[in-house]
Amino acid sequence: MQRPPHLWVRHETRTTERRAPLVPEDAARLVRQGVSITVEESPQRAFPIDQYLRAGCARAPSGSWVEAPESAYVLGLKELPAQPRTLRHRHIFFGHAYKGQTGSGDLLARFTNGGGVLLDLEYLTDDSGRRLAAFGYWAGYLGAVLAMLHRREVLDLPLRPRGRSQWDARLRASARRTMDRAVVIGALGRSGRGACDALVAGGIDPVRWDVEETRVLDRPALLGSDILVNTVLVTQPIPPFLTPADLDAPERHLSVIADVTCDVDSACNVLPVYDTVTDWDQPVRPLRAGDRGVDIIAVDNLPSLLPVEASVAFSAELWPQLLRLGTGDGAWVRCLRAFVRAIGTSAVAETAKENAHVR
Repeated sequence: MQRPPHLWVRHETRTTERRAPLVPEDAARLVRQGVSITVEESPQRAFPIDQYLRAGCARAPSGSWVEAPESAYVLGLKELPAQPRTLRHRHIFFGHAYKGQTGSGDLLARFTNGGGVLLDLEYLTDDSGRRLAAFGYWAGYLGAVLAMLHRREVLDLPLRPRGRSQWDARLRASARRTMDRAVVIGALGRSGRGACDALVAGGIDPVRWDVEETRVLDRPALLGSDILVNTVLVTQPIPPFLTPADLDAPERHLSVIADVTCDVDSACNVLPVYDTVTDWDQPVRPLRAGDRGVDIIAVDNLPSLLPVEASVAFSAELWPQLLRLGTGDGAWVRCLRAFVRAIGTSAVAETAKENAHVR
């Protein structure tokens, strides 16, 4: 009989990361089914360590995952610290390393050199390719919120986390009589639905585009809007939605772009009009100045601005999948195959398969 997995929930080193991949309530569900869970202390996580202890989890110091038993699955969300240089564990997090992103080669080398495995949450999918656990709704929601508040000149800086009721209240308070025009690309997906809901809460009925509307893009309509919220994450290069030439077009009215996907350093970037993401201190960057200015918002951890709601929703989708670790479940096998494809050689792939124990 397969032993339940040992999960090691690590502290997130990014100072603006407040979310948790597994919340205390769902950790308790796993513990009741025999899963062993160790949770690292974290001064910034939205859920206090005492809540995890009451759920039956063990406690560990921040960063102690490097000494965790080799059988443990190290669970996180965002990037790993730069050390150690070799990674021997099975890590579960959003690696952003399979499309040639900056630093991806270095990260994958750390795994292959240490014999570890990356089970990237972006590739935890069902048979149809749909993600089984995602923050997309809240990313889209907050991307649209920031775009509206900036457009209305009431965006407080630096950004700080709030609950949804607080964000919605700020939207209602900022609503104005003149109607802004907004386009959401990818409106039928998780992120797109979140963006549309936020825009409606802010008094805007957005134009909603999805696959059919982007086969042949209505560029005049896009440039004629006030706000663009892009929520489309593509896996193969496609013609861009906006180019630098579009920003210089005399007919452009567009003034705020919120790129929820932040796929800036990939060949799959559909908005090649900027080259670096923005952050909580400076979430808005001008792309063109003057009377016809246009600004970009490209914060790559948007859901952390709403950490409790985003974590609860994500954890609810993830915990049943965590229970299937090590059972040969198809979703984790797909994660492993994505890693194997990324690291390349068959010799390394065989080693990775042996270490992963998810065949």
